[in-house]
Amino acid sequence: MTAHSAETAAWTCFDVSIEDAVAHIQLKRPEAMNTMNKAFWAELPAIVRDINDNARARCIVISSTGKHFSAGMDLSVFANVGEGRGETDRHVAGESFRRHVHALQDTFSCLDEARMPVIAAIQGGCIGGAVDFTSACDIRYCTADAFFTIMEINIGMTADVGTFPRLCKLIPEGWVRELAYTGRRLPAQRARDIGLVNEVFDTHEAVVAHALATAREIASKSPLAVAGSKVMINYARDHTIKDGLDYIALWQTGMFSGPHMAETFVAKQEGREPAFPDLMPLRKGL
Repeated sequence: MTAHSAETAAWTCFDVSIEDAVAHIQLKRPEAMNTMNKAFWAELPAIVRDINDNARARCIVISSTGKHFSAGMDLSVFANVGEGRGETDRHVAGESFRRHVHALQDTFSCLDEARMPVIAAIQGGCIGGAVDFTSACDIRYCTADAFFTIMEINIGMTADVGTFPRLCKLIPEGWVRELAYTGRRLPAQRARDIGLVNEVFDTHEAVVAHALATAREIASKSPLAVAGSKVMINYARDHTIKDGLDYIALWQTGMFSGPHMAETFVAKQEGREPAFPDLMPLRKGL
């Protein structure tokens, strides 16, 4: 990404718009069931990091087009990766392949690490790599016809781009194991029952509308407080309760904003919506 911003660059796999402080990223290859080709893996982190680093929005919504959210990995991504020049080079090839997988993992980790919340609106199939994709989002909604499949077991491999570390924090481990070992479909209502998605909607239009409405509601809150909440929730997920409590105390020591709290009280008294400053763009270089 150079001079173009996320909302003006010409992307192969995505349409991007920003309105009401909400960035809407849409997968736009329905004819290919929005499979994740090589361009996908370069474009998604470029888009998200531009929005994040330049504070272009206060919340991000990710949706898709066509019958399915995404059929997952386009296997051309793995073409020629890790090929050695013979048996003596297999360890060298393995090291290279490990680095390749790390790069793929980073594509979705940017969602988890973004300063603003990310909401996924899912329709139809959410398959293979798409489970890795959506599990890295903060909130998930889906349509009644949606289903989730850890497809990797059905093609003789282990899911490796983020499904297991994240799903084990989102749903009971027994469900992760059943889905991982069998490759079965997890239907929408069951996904809601076990907590993978927050709500199920009848139509694609309804799920996207709800995701955008929730994003606008989040965008009306203090961006600093929202960013702090995401940092603290992620930290609590990855650490002990004691460590989480100490980190929250440390964060509040440096980030608590009396003026932002005062603004909420004044706005309520005056019968208006509170006005908060955006996050600052991140500094680059020295």
